[in-house]
Amino acid sequence: MTDRAAIEVEDLLKIVLALVVVWLVLEIVGEVVGLVATLLGPLLGVVIVALIVLWFFDYL
Repeated sequence: MTDRAAIEVEDLLKIVLALVVVWLVLEIVGEVVGLVATLLGPLLGVVIVALIVLWFFDYL
């Protein structure tokens, strides 16, 4: 008979561990991007309003 399950348990655990590490890294990157977007969101709005006001008063 042929071995259909030629992959060992240790190899499967390594794959699962790698996937969990990738998942955790993606979660951390998502939190950092969310934090930066939260901090820069109002600042970006102020910059856009300032540019519109400057353009309106012909300072640009």
